[in-house]
Amino acid sequence: MHAAALTSPPRLWSADEVLVRPSPVPAASGVYGWHFTKAPFPDLSAGRLLYVGIAPRYMANRKSTQNLRKRVRYHFRGNAAGSTLRFTLGCLLGLELRRVGSGKRMTFGKTGEAELSRWMAEHARVCWVEHPEPWTVESDLITTLDLPLNLDQNRHNGFHARLTEIRARARQRARELPVST
Repeated sequence: MHAAALTSPPRLWSADEVLVRPSPVPAASGVYGWHFTKAPFPDLSAGRLLYVGIAPRYMANRKSTQNLRKRVRYHFRGNAAGSTLRFTLGCLLGLELRRVGSGKRMTFGKTGEAELSRWMAEHARVCWVEHPEPWTVESDLITTLDLPLNLDQNRHNGFHARLTEIRARARQRARELPVST
């Protein structure tokens, strides 16, 4: 797989474009990349690839039902408990993380998640490349590309320690607050 398909894609897609039905995002396996017209944090650059993800993840003991369409759409409209990208962006944007439900899951609450979805609709753009076994290329992409919003397998990135600290502080603060209803 060529990294250029993610770093310099022929087209980037907005939330409005991928959330329509029928969606242009294929219901297939592959790798997706997130670019931002506005950086989610002052230390980051806008207008470039900042994060990659795969669908499905490799699972030795069960079959994943995830595909590019489900993951990309979820990142645009889901919540931080089900999307590492949303969790990271919300933390970087200073949204208040809260424990919800039984207190084990953490999200930015209805208001914060809506604010994050609006921010992503305005500033996040996505591209994708179909690949039958995306988990076989994920490590190589993270190793060779500068992807400051990826944490897994990315300790070598200069933003890794800062992002890890920001996310940990948000989790700690959420644990100190009462469970949100």
